[in-house]
Amino acid sequence: MKPLYRNIKKVLWILVLLFTIMNVVAAFHAYKFTHFEDGKGVKTGPPKKLPALARIKTLLFGINNPRPANRQHPSQKYEVVRLRSNKEIECWSIKTAASKGTVIIFHGYSGAKSGMLAKSGWFLKQGFNVLLVDFMGSGGSEGNQTTIGYKESEEVRSAFSYVVEHGEKRVILFGTSMGAVAIMKAINDYALAPERIIIECPFGSLYQTTCARFKNMHVPAFPLAGFLVFWGGVENGFWAFNHVPAAYAGKIRCPTMLIYGAKDDRVSRGETDEIFANLDGPKELRVFPLAGHDNYWIKHKTEWQAEVGKFISAKN
Repeated sequence: MKPLYRNIKKVLWILVLLFTIMNVVAAFHAYKFTHFEDGKGVKTGPPKKLPALARIKTLLFGINNPRPANRQHPSQKYEVVRLRSNKEIECWSIKTAASKGTVIIFHGYSGAKSGMLAKSGWFLKQGFNVLLVDFMGSGGSEGNQTTIGYKESEEVRSAFSYVVEHGEKRVILFGTSMGAVAIMKAINDYALAPERIIIECPFGSLYQTTCARFKNMHVPAFPLAGFLVFWGGVENGFWAFNHVPAAYAGKIRCPTMLIYGAKDDRVSRGETDEIFANLDGPKELRVFPLAGHDNYWIKHKTEWQAEVGKFISAKN
């Protein structure tokens, strides 16, 4: 019996050691993924484009995640607006003559509001004022933290309240990826009532999108994806397994345009279909066949403008 007992004990110690190592690695990854680094380091590229050695290094030590900066400024006359939310956030307000309303624009993960200037310029030409928002940790806003849309929802509420308090009656919310998720959570949590929303490629749940990233690295998602989501939540003060935009969709009753790229490797078509099915108001789904999880203007600019143009002009 003693040799058997020693073998069982040895196996148990090995399992405990592996469990500890995986959690340490996951905690390290989660922190780097949710906290941007000051300085001008080079951001780690998409997993599929990394050579094998770089992929292994990323798996062991996490991504390089420099703080997103605004690379350009509006060509139009604009006002810098600073709002006190859960963090102080910086916005650019751009007005147009005889405005039809205001579009509030929210960027995606590891982005900044300057990356949304092309689309804001298009909205201006359609006759709308725009408010471009830097989420916490990005551009001119406070901090270096991101919670992938969870706490950013408070910043959506702050931006929406600012526009409404300044007399705007017609408010449209536009967000891409994390920005879309933050909009959905803000409507779920704070009962915001925009006239309509446009959401591009939101994920179904934080766990699902984390699994997709492991899949893109050609690494089994179980159990590391769960550890990563757990530690990401612990390190940022929330239960990350409850970050489920597919569930938030059930509280969204305003007209919604959901846009998806058929070649998206971070958000599945199944997640998109679930979100669309759960939306509780007038809704439209637009799928661009050549687009991935990226800027739809790259391959579908004309179609994007046509579809969004019709949506923001609709009377429902």
